[in-house]
Amino acid sequence: MAKLTIDHIPVTVTDGTSILEAAKSVGIWIPHFCYHPALGKAGACRVCAVKLLDGPVKGIQMSCMLPAADGMVVSTTDEEAVAMRRQVIEWLMINHPHDCPVCDEGGECLLQDYTIAGGHSIRRYTGSKRTHRNQELGPHIEHEMNRCIQCYRCARFYQEFAGGDDFGVMGSAARVYFGRFSDGPLASPFSGNLVDICPTGVFTDKTARFRARYWDYDMAPSICPHCSLGCNTMPVARYRELLKIVSRRNDQVNGWFICDRGRFGADGVNAPNRPRTPLVDGRQASWDEAIDDLLLRINEVQELHGPDSIALLGSPRMTLEGNLLLAQLASLLGATLCYHIGSTEQTQAVAATQLVSGERAASMNDVGQADCIVIAGCDLLDAGPMMALAVRQAWRRGAKVFLVNAPTSRLPFEYACAGLFDEIPFATAKQPVVIGTASDSDRLQPLLESAQGIKVAMLLPGPNSFATALLAQEHGTLPLEEAIAGGSIKGIISFEPETPDRLPTDIQLLAVADWRPSPAVSRAGIFLPITPWVEMDGTFINNEGRAQRFRQVMRPGLPIKGLDPAGHPPRLHGNEAPGSLPRPTAEIIAGIFAQIAGEPAIQPLSGRWQFAADLDPEGDGVRVVQP
Repeated sequence: MAKLTIDHIPVTVTDGTSILEAAKSVGIWIPHFCYHPALGKAGACRVCAVKLLDGPVKGIQMSCMLPAADGMVVSTTDEEAVAMRRQVIEWLMINHPHDCPVCDEGGECLLQDYTIAGGHSIRRYTGSKRTHRNQELGPHIEHEMNRCIQCYRCARFYQEFAGGDDFGVMGSAARVYFGRFSDGPLASPFSGNLVDICPTGVFTDKTARFRARYWDYDMAPSICPHCSLGCNTMPVARYRELLKIVSRRNDQVNGWFICDRGRFGADGVNAPNRPRTPLVDGRQASWDEAIDDLLLRINEVQELHGPDSIALLGSPRMTLEGNLLLAQLASLLGATLCYHIGSTEQTQAVAATQLVSGERAASMNDVGQADCIVIAGCDLLDAGPMMALAVRQAWRRGAKVFLVNAPTSRLPFEYACAGLFDEIPFATAKQPVVIGTASDSDRLQPLLESAQGIKVAMLLPGPNSFATALLAQEHGTLPLEEAIAGGSIKGIISFEPETPDRLPTDIQLLAVADWRPSPAVSRAGIFLPITPWVEMDGTFINNEGRAQRFRQVMRPGLPIKGLDPAGHPPRLHGNEAPGSLPRPTAEIIAGIFAQIAGEPAIQPLSGRWQFAADLDPEGDGVRVVQP
């Protein structure tokens, strides 16, 4: 441990901690551009200058480059250090276009903050500014090279951290240029992180360009729904429109970054064809009419064919709360409860959750610290891109990576191919991890039983697949296809499902609750519009069994810009926003339960699930203890 003094405050930190991080640990913020916790030090921007008054090193030093040591006395407010930081900012601003009014980074720009904090307010330089030609980098990222301050964060992330090879730094001295050899979309599936990591406005989100400033944003901690990894995000909205999604730090899950699918894959939330109105036999209806008609049809089917002739279908896309309430509703109705479509899907999902029980589950942080990684039969960049990024960090630290019956293209790390698990040197590894999908559960079970100390990460189909697998075991549910094959099912009520394309002709009732347009929506007798994850609170359990809460970002309703060609809301006063009829799935199920039973359903996050109700949405999440 190193003991030092920073601005008269005694500080004790672990060996190797930089002065910049040591100062941050006691609430002292030293300006910096090039340093980033995920990328480490570079010493490129020179704006983190401090003065060492005593100790093994003295004088002006760069706080990000110098490890803390015993006896150091550091001043961040010394006149000489302050003057250097102010002068560095002035150098950086010499060629900067100073276009804050039209820059999307305005309000969340470190250069803007440090320029003001450093006292630089008047440009003394009167010469010509250096200018660059911007590049077309695809549909998602806007490039404005003239704003660059040469901190090298973008190149360090893209090439070193993410393994991309179509973007980097070119030129020298005042002609340094960060971009591609020619225009074209960035190839890395993590390219969108350039937007978050750039401390100025060189890279901004083109999909949200000129839509709002930082102080206009509606934001809340959320969880990505596009795969089972449960990456932490911060969706940004304004005027009932989802503008963009940015990454949110969680060191146990995604670290600092997210993939481009999670960042740019939410177009359907604002889509004009998103269904927002209850439908009964294809015509628009009120909520009361739709629910009353649904209950009437359920009663008719059950009177003719018995209570178990109705199947209630949950989904790995639905929140934990919704799936728990669905089990209560099935018990009340005496209906058949399903959480999966096919028998194989359910069997594999249950087996996968059993494989990661106890201490065997590997988080993405565990994968990043592993020294031997085996990827078995899965395409990481398809099933969970951020897992591939975690593997790359382990490989950069010296881990050996092996592929067993897995696709070999596009992976951002070096690997060796193996035909059998017997070829893998598990015996010499200290922290081995095996990564597979649910379909590989049978092959991985013997390996995990025969070898000790191996952790496993299983990639599942949906953001809440782990929860539906647990509930399927707990309630002894049947897959929908198996229930239908028995011939007793005459009505299906599905919530956020992947409903089969073909259903028996004798199905008399099909009701669907979803927020995405699909063939099931168009052929449903009753359709109930629900909110996507950004319009409600909820809980997802990720692939390792980590329960995480997310919060509502925006209220349901049509984006103002999509209301009419003129871009103006209706000139009629009302209590509800246009298009605000969708409701959270859990609220719909609870409402149906209360209407049938005459009393509210049991709070879903109670009993063994009480811990989920107390989760901090901005925390690391809590691992589920399987019964």
